[in-house]
This record gives sequence, structure tokens and C-alpha cells, in this order.
Amino acid sequence: MLELRPGCECCDKDLPPGATNAMICTFECTFCADCAETVLKGVCPNCGGNFSPRPIRPAALLEKYPASTKRIVKAAGCLPQSDAA
Repeated sequence: MLELRPGCECCDKDLPPGATNAMICTFECTFCADCAETVLKGVCPNCGGNFSPRPIRPAALLEKYPASTKRIVKAAGCLPQSDAA
């Protein structure tokens, strides 16, 4: 089950469970659409994979299966994998 992480790993923008601008990779790295598209150019800086829109968990199921509250933020922001070296 997806964690539904609460914020962008790059800019720390809030991404609540119903956010339509949340993007994830296959490892659930989570970024806002702006960072995923403009800063990262569609490539996850952690695994090198691509992004997909994060699904929205129906509100009726959030009580039984709550979203994660653990924030993951890169200390110095994030860079595309090609610029991180």
C-alpha cells in the first residue's frame, strides 16, 4: 500500500492525501509536479526512474489506511541525477 508521503522531497511543499500535484516514482519517492517537471526534468534523483501522478486514496479509506506523516526532505534541496555527482 502506498505511504502517501506528506510533502515534496525537494522543496518540502505540503502534498496532502488528496493533492493532485503529487508525483511518485516506483519507490514512492514523492515530489510536487513543479519540482518533478522543472527541477528534475522527469527523472527521480534517488533511483533514476520516471514519475507518475500519485493516486488519490478515497477519503472513506483514509481513516482505516492513513497517509504517512513522515517527511523526507533533501537537506540541500534536490538536483537531477546527472547534476548530483
